[in-house]
Amino acid sequence: MKKLKKSVLAVVSCLSLSVSVSCFANSDLTTDVEKESYSIGASFGHHISSQVYGQSQLGAEVDMEQVVNGLLDALKDETKMSKEEIVTYLNQRAETLNAAKQVKLDALTAKNIAAGEAFMAENAKNSAVKQTKSGLQYEVITMGKGAMPAGNDVVTVHYKGTLIDGTEFDSTYERNEPNRFSLITVIEGWQEALALMPQGSKFKLTIPPALAYGERVVGMIQPHSTLVFEVELVKVEEPGEGAHGMGLSGMGMGGMMGGSMGANPHK
Repeated sequence: MKKLKKSVLAVVSCLSLSVSVSCFANSDLTTDVEKESYSIGASFGHHISSQVYGQSQLGAEVDMEQVVNGLLDALKDETKMSKEEIVTYLNQRAETLNAAKQVKLDALTAKNIAAGEAFMAENAKNSAVKQTKSGLQYEVITMGKGAMPAGNDVVTVHYKGTLIDGTEFDSTYERNEPNRFSLITVIEGWQEALALMPQGSKFKLTIPPALAYGERVVGMIQPHSTLVFEVELVKVEEPGEGAHGMGLSGMGMGGMMGGSMGANPHK
């Protein structure tokens, strides 16, 4: 990234003389117009830099001198190519990038599936671990004696979620606050597991991708990831007024849709 930024700066520095020497004589920004104008340029620069970096990460070659030439010519309305030609070549570039993305995604998917299957196969050797017909694995840490959730009951839970390498991606324990939500709003692995848990229970769950997020990316959770959760069922309530739409504040698929970070068992 640093090397790329240096090359961008070098090209811009070389070409800046062809635009105007005087405009660079004084770099101080004093008036609002100067600052606003500079901000426009900086915004374009950051956008272009991120685009170029993203493409280079996919292995696509970028001629930075021509990127800057194209930008300067467009600003002067003197492009060397017609609008139709520009669209054609941008579409060509998009196809190349999409193909490169798919290759990387396929490799990542294969890696995650293989790692998840190996992890679950090893986990199944533990005599304390049970596996359902769907592929969900669970281990009873504490078996409660309270009500068992079903249907669209509302549950309050404490939980910790990790990847199979032990990386923690979310924890209500860290926030020191359990979460309350409707059972029907969570991923299938959670729905199935919670239906097996009387209130007061604590289970360790190993959830295959098909019962979790599948091909979706949620925070640091990669496509086709196998997930591990420790789940403590604190309370079970029958659905009532205000029960529907109760989200897991600041987390999960529900939280991601709201623009926050992290990951949780929301669909």
